[in-house]
Amino acid sequence: MTGLHSLRLLKRATLQFMADRRAFKRGQKAPSDTARDNAVAATPVAANPLRDYCNSISQGPGLWKWDHYLDIYHELFSKFRGTDVHILEIGIYSGGSLKMWREYFGEKATIYGVDIEESCRAYEGDKTHIFIGDQADRSFWRDFKSKAPRIDILIDDGGHTYEQQAVTLEEMLPHISPGGVFLCEDLYRDQNTFHSLAFGMSKRLHSLDEAVDWNDPSSKTNDIQSAIASVKIYPYVTAIEKRPSPLAMLRSPKRGTQWQPFYS
Repeated sequence: MTGLHSLRLLKRATLQFMADRRAFKRGQKAPSDTARDNAVAATPVAANPLRDYCNSISQGPGLWKWDHYLDIYHELFSKFRGTDVHILEIGIYSGGSLKMWREYFGEKATIYGVDIEESCRAYEGDKTHIFIGDQADRSFWRDFKSKAPRIDILIDDGGHTYEQQAVTLEEMLPHISPGGVFLCEDLYRDQNTFHSLAFGMSKRLHSLDEAVDWNDPSSKTNDIQSAIASVKIYPYVTAIEKRPSPLAMLRSPKRGTQWQPFYS
């Protein structure tokens, strides 16, 4: 991409931003929003077995999820389908999501459910294990981990308070298998304190050695970079993906022999 072309793209983006800003002040829909909505309406919806399952439910145990969560789940979890995945969902409610996970992951999956309501034990079954306890109680998690030594996916749909979410993250993220996923949902509104916790973690993904040698760039990883592959932010959802194996260094090897003279 030439410098002139880059400047044209930047100018176009800036003009679009200014037009959207003027429209917002007038209380109108931004022009780019209209264009985007038209494009979205014309785009075919990708197949998603979770949505197919949810749309088929008309009776039985209640299942209540934001529709866009189904695409997030499928994006992050599809690689585990048909395997002996171990999945934990906090917040059982009426039991419908436990059935959804069984349908989605298959009979090889081991499913754990955690809830504070004793009556949720009714949902226990073959390869579906129910634990009753408070997710803000660290002793509960210590006991849980002794009985469930492996967790590949954790979905926090529990009490939704910051203390519960923070304790769950601190206690359970190290317990999740390499390559696994920690997902916290229903993080409504921009004042939600869990966002700050996730943002602090994502900032540490950008750490760089102060003494990096730019002739052969490499940077020793910190504890977050070593273990965490990504922190992903979606509407109402934060997902943390663990690396399949620890990473010791981040490298940027140079290749080729011809370099522009303005970089010495």
